[in-house]
Amino acid sequence: MTVFATALMILGGGVAVLAGIGVLRFETTYARLHAAGKASPVAFLIAAIGASIELGASAAATLLIASVAMVLTLPVGVHLLFRAVHRTSDNEHLVVDDLTPAEAASRDSDR
Repeated sequence: MTVFATALMILGGGVAVLAGIGVLRFETTYARLHAAGKASPVAFLIAAIGASIELGASAAATLLIASVAMVLTLPVGVHLLFRAVHRTSDNEHLVVDDLTPAEAASRDSDR
């Protein structure tokens, strides 16, 4: 195993651990989802680069496909989770809530 590939895989694991700590330590659901939604694809991409260096071209192609799928789908999934949390919680920690009036105006214009 090359030292550079090993270092990248360990770094990716470290970023994933930091994301897990953020999920456990942050106060609000929004902050927890942000930690999980931003750090997990970064951790995967770093570890995938290290693994693709070590495993060769065919494994690198598979990891590239998985990386593209994650980068394309994870932001949408996290956004939908944010909206679900926003709609089902009391949101007392928000200073300005722009989503609720915008959704109400959208519903009114559809009628």
